[in-house]
Amino acid sequence: MDEKLRHALGDAARAARLRLGLTQAEVAKRVRLKSGVYGRVERGAMVPSVPTLRRICETLSISSDVLLSLGAQARREAAPAPPPRTGEHPELSRIIHILQGWPPERLVLMRKLLETADTLLSDES
Repeated sequence: MDEKLRHALGDAARAARLRLGLTQAEVAKRVRLKSGVYGRVERGAMVPSVPTLRRICETLSISSDVLLSLGAQARREAAPAPPPRTGEHPELSRIIHILQGWPPERLVLMRKLLETADTLLSDES
């Protein structure tokens, strides 16, 4: 893979990761890579194997076409992540980005889990 394509793949992966509010270490763990190895992918210093590329796509909710810079969709999805909202805690931002792609029934379940956890944690105070 040529250098320009390696860097485009890394840039697209980084943009998708930031859009989801994830750290390199979080993505690396989900993809089953060492953090430093995943960092090399984002810097364009190495090309992942096909199975690893697939896990990256699944983890970042991005198509392989986007990572490989194929077509107009790739240019749209590789755009930089929007800046965090003013005053929004980074962890809240990460949670929101994760939940945005969830179907309604999973969101209802998550809300119920959060309400239960909030009640239990409030009782401990």
